[in-house]
Amino acid sequence: MLKKVRRKVKAFVTKPFKKPSRPSRAPSPPGPPPPTLRLSQPPSPPPQEMSSSRQRNAPFLFPRSESSVLPDPSRFFSHDLLSTPLPTNSFFQNFTLKNGDQAEYFHPYIIKPSPSSLSISYPSLSHNSAFIFEAFNADITVSGSDGPDPHSRKTHLISSFSDLGVTLDFPSSNLRFFLVRGNPFITCSVSGTSSITISTIHAVLSFSGNSSSTKYTAKLNNNQTWLIYASSPVHLNQTGGSSINCGAGFSGILRFAVLPDPNPDFESILDRFSCCYPVSGDADLTKPFTLEYNWEKRGYGDLLMLAHPLHLKLLSTHDCSIAVLDSFRYRSIDGDLVGVVGDSWVLRPDPVSVTWHSIKGVDEDRREEVISALVKDVSDLDSSAPVTSSSYFYAKLIARAARLALIAEEVCYLDVIPAIRKYLKSMIEPWLDGTFEPNGFLYDPTWGGVITKQGSRDSGADFGFGIYNDHHYHLGYFLYAIAVMAKIDPLWGKRYKPQAYALMADFMTLGKKKMKKGASFNSNSVYPRLRCFDLFKLHSWAGGLTEFADGRNQESTSEAVNAYYSAALLGLAYGDTHLVAAASTVLTLEIHAAKMWWQVPVLILDKIELNRIS
Repeated sequence: MLKKVRRKVKAFVTKPFKKPSRPSRAPSPPGPPPPTLRLSQPPSPPPQEMSSSRQRNAPFLFPRSESSVLPDPSRFFSHDLLSTPLPTNSFFQNFTLKNGDQAEYFHPYIIKPSPSSLSISYPSLSHNSAFIFEAFNADITVSGSDGPDPHSRKTHLISSFSDLGVTLDFPSSNLRFFLVRGNPFITCSVSGTSSITISTIHAVLSFSGNSSSTKYTAKLNNNQTWLIYASSPVHLNQTGGSSINCGAGFSGILRFAVLPDPNPDFESILDRFSCCYPVSGDADLTKPFTLEYNWEKRGYGDLLMLAHPLHLKLLSTHDCSIAVLDSFRYRSIDGDLVGVVGDSWVLRPDPVSVTWHSIKGVDEDRREEVISALVKDVSDLDSSAPVTSSSYFYAKLIARAARLALIAEEVCYLDVIPAIRKYLKSMIEPWLDGTFEPNGFLYDPTWGGVITKQGSRDSGADFGFGIYNDHHYHLGYFLYAIAVMAKIDPLWGKRYKPQAYALMADFMTLGKKKMKKGASFNSNSVYPRLRCFDLFKLHSWAGGLTEFADGRNQESTSEAVNAYYSAALLGLAYGDTHLVAAASTVLTLEIHAAKMWWQVPVLILDKIELNRIS
């Protein structure tokens, strides 16, 4: 039965900041400038021009980097894609690194390419109190032959990618795979009347086809049943205990799906939707607190996809026509994936109202204590003291100082603001104008992004920032400090807006949703789309250009939240309503995901405690 789900969106209303009626005054820190909020001093001369382009509307670029540690993307991306910014934290990142043969999660399957074939795993789930794990096994491997020149290319080629999918070509095999996340089928396009081999590491217990030779069923000795669908008749025969061959050449579409349950209704559902397949998927963030999925589909009939638990929580049927198949489920490392019929979904997370100050405010009976601590902390600010050259720890240092300014505003003790402003100015500017000798920001034109001088020479420096690890963490702290500085000194903010937006755009560019071979690209796009944020899982990844056997890593949900919060604050500082809306939308999705997958409910913790062995 097709069951509609409905969901109400509750607005999140924040408490406005209220100024206390009678602010008290504590002793000022030693030696601050006269207490004033006026910007009477003349503006400083503009920073040194560091953009590689002098065009009027060209985006600001930090000095060009010649990195010695970044991998070469030309081995796996099509030539046309190399002229665009490339993803560095994507769901298919393993396919672009080293040999390109490390597996990736595609929900519900794990996919592993090799030079001329692709292997599919519907993994079993292992877990205990310490970990949850899915092991890859090559349940089905699809390979071909009769390519144009088997020796011309020994690897796969990424010919296009989108928010929700990637297309892998195997030129030596005449195979193209449309790998779209959350699809119960793996779709393969075969060209040139190629011969196809389907193999497995298991034994094939039985193999049979229908009368039209467009559907085959393979039962394996690991209790899995796989269904193979063809767009036109194809003659497949079992050859040996674990191999199936196409005797004659075939050209068309093959689709592979595991039967998640022996229930006959499940096979009927797969049969019904086997003729419609997605080739890509876009995620639209143009409306505040709304995420819309749109899949490009081919074939005929309705599109069947799978939703993970957070999708189901946010899914709205008020804005689109979908049907949820509650009982049709696949297992995954992120929880059960539930069937959803429809090629357009609308997700509506709870709105958040981003503000500079705390939601609940400071208790009046604690104000004097807060002011006393504030004065002490501000008196300890010393821009002449030895300082770290690490982009991460430096960014946290200035973000902490910027937080003092907002605390001062909240408790209405403004005497310390000039001292904080002086400190922030002296600490932030060297990074923005390139005068901080030990380190600094550079622009990498190969992948398209901001890296550091230290990171361009040493892949381990700055916690891997030079290979795009933790970008939103580091830059989030920088943006927080810059946003506060622009708030308390608007002239300074105007002067350094190009650099501020360059740092923000490194991980907050919305840009193009789909990149494909032969497309016309926007020359102003110098950063990839949402570098760290996963528009399917709805949270960020931190790993960068590092190969992982067990999928990407999140590492720090709180710092991910801070990054998008800081980007929204930057929008507030500059009156950029579009940036505020976009960053706030990503922010609320990040918060929802943190609650869904990383904040363990108290009930579960109580059960663990009850079962603890003394």
